[in-house]
Amino acid sequence: MDGNTSLIHLENINFSYSSGQLVLDDVNLTMEEGARIALKGGNGAGKTTLFHIILGLIRPLSGSVTVMGRTCVGEEDFKQVRRQVGLVFQDPDDQLFCPTVIEDVAFGPLNMGLKSSEAIERADSTLSSLGISHLRDRVPYRLSGGEKRLVSVATVLSMKPDVLLLDEPTVGLDQWVTERLIRVIRDYPCRGLLLISHDSRIADALTTRSLVLKGHKIEEECLAVNSQSRVSVSGS
Repeated sequence: MDGNTSLIHLENINFSYSSGQLVLDDVNLTMEEGARIALKGGNGAGKTTLFHIILGLIRPLSGSVTVMGRTCVGEEDFKQVRRQVGLVFQDPDDQLFCPTVIEDVAFGPLNMGLKSSEAIERADSTLSSLGISHLRDRVPYRLSGGEKRLVSVATVLSMKPDVLLLDEPTVGLDQWVTERLIRVIRDYPCRGLLLISHDSRIADALTTRSLVLKGHKIEEECLAVNSQSRVSVSGS
């Protein structure tokens, strides 16, 4: 599948911090329909940076980003991408900013053009699916770390994105809540999923292939037995 028909296509991506420290060096990745991929690598390897480049939150020094067949150049292109690709941030505080939980979870649907009643209904349904309806009227900054994590996931799922990018979604969650989150995401009808996690439970449950980001490149591909997902990488 080429870059025009894949879900996500990154070509010759290079990125360095303002200090000049190299993060990504000529990275290429093509994510095809149905792919469920674990992106592995040490702390500081550039995994989160790669996610942010996909959504246009930061821009590469060079290279191209194509999502759902759209080559993204400016902010208007990435605005459309953010309607189709949902990112659960590593830090929930980066995702929660409204006075109450229900307002945070309804914010995305409202921003997509749903009527207030429809957005609230979708938000309530999402909270229920995660088993956190009791947090509905709570103030987000007063929640525990685990509660914030679940609410941040709800803010993304309520937008019904085609592709999910999950950045350490189970940090701060106990085993029971982690298992519930796994069930919800496993049953979510997304067209593709990219997961960053050091938790083997969620990686084993939700993904079928693993990529390793090491030495500023996507270095290798590990195929799961009987995998039906497909992904190609280069730049190593």
